[in-house]
Amino acid sequence: MYEFLFDNGMTREEYHFFLGNRIKQHCILGNDYYLTNEHRVSADGHTVAAGDVFGYDEITRQYYNRYRIPIMHTETNMVEGPTGEEAVNWLWKEWANVLRLRNVGIPTVGFTWYSLTDQTDWDTALREVNGNVHKVGLYDLDRNIRPVGRAYKQLIKDWGTVLPAQSVCLVLPVVPPSHYDNAAQREQAADARVTMAASRAIHQARVGD
Repeated sequence: MYEFLFDNGMTREEYHFFLGNRIKQHCILGNDYYLTNEHRVSADGHTVAAGDVFGYDEITRQYYNRYRIPIMHTETNMVEGPTGEEAVNWLWKEWANVLRLRNVGIPTVGFTWYSLTDQTDWDTALREVNGNVHKVGLYDLDRNIRPVGRAYKQLIKDWGTVLPAQSVCLVLPVVPPSHYDNAAQREQAADARVTMAASRAIHQARVGD
């Protein structure tokens, strides 16, 4: 790795900066997962999309075991098919993968459906202007909500009051250590502790009910 970094432009000053500054605790590992992520490699080196073989949770578990930092499911989507349920089913499957990671103790801080609206010319990676609409948004380009958008709203409604009490977001460092003595940062930290305590109390009360 040392030789790779220097072969690709890293300076001695940059190298020693990263050696001397522990920044891992400020990092989140964001990884995407689409139906085309996994590939089968043939003997001659040719690759072809293999579909959903291992899945997001198993692949992300391997990443976490290597890097040991909080993770985030940063992108996923599925084209809306003839029934409109294809994207909905994919959403719930990916969400189940995220919950599985959390349930085995892997700190997971976010989940994103990409994108909010349909995309244009994404089939050619924006290299050509063809006006082709890629129907993967929570809303179409006229801002009409798609079935997957309604499912996403339901997901937030169902889980929005549960996950904050379990979230690690409020305890992740969000400022450099050099700013920890700043009065505003101390106040932010105190507010976070109060919020977390209140969330735990609410969660425990619900469990008790």
